[in-house]
Amino acid sequence: MNRVAVIDYGMGNLHSVAKAVEHVGDNLQVSVTADEKALLNADRIIFPGVGAMRDCMGEIKRLGIDDMLRRLVEDRPVFGICVGMQALMQHSQENGGVDCIGLFEGNVKRFPENMAGEDGQRLKVPHMGWNEVKQSSAHPMWNNIEDNSRFYFVHSYYVTPVNHDDVVGESAYPETFTAALAKQNVFAVQFHPEKSQTVGLQLYKNFLEWDGVFR
Repeated sequence: MNRVAVIDYGMGNLHSVAKAVEHVGDNLQVSVTADEKALLNADRIIFPGVGAMRDCMGEIKRLGIDDMLRRLVEDRPVFGICVGMQALMQHSQENGGVDCIGLFEGNVKRFPENMAGEDGQRLKVPHMGWNEVKQSSAHPMWNNIEDNSRFYFVHSYYVTPVNHDDVVGESAYPETFTAALAKQNVFAVQFHPEKSQTVGLQLYKNFLEWDGVFR
């Protein structure tokens, strides 16, 4: 039995994530929970999120999920998604500045206003829609996913890691930004796999098969 826990702190498409995982796996037990015992008993952890960072971190700290995550990443695969990825950084500019969990060195910044594409047309914030992801470093989570595959994004903020070796995927809007991070047992993405059709489902399938070994 492969036990997968989707962390529930009230922010994110939690049940959509759980359904996507159930769709690609066999012999699974998928739970959406914030219960410490259930999280510690899980073989794999998914950490999704949407919404304002201040609200997300407020609930994460209230429930003690920040401390639990620091323990969980020591010995099992953890998959951060969207704001879940941003919350793994040290600090976010959002809401006037919010301290985050700090599993990755670096910050979260907002896309600047008045960005323009190659045709001169103004680019909207949030960045919303399909965008290519370049696999800037090999990782087991990219198995059977072609380089420059398109994934679905919805975000106004992006991560800026200190250590570029942590970057395993990049996209552009219009400047290059980090789309995927990885370090040891942790893999995290800015896009939404559950909204990314075939390639997103393949990413979840890869997570169910990944042993958590990287570098």
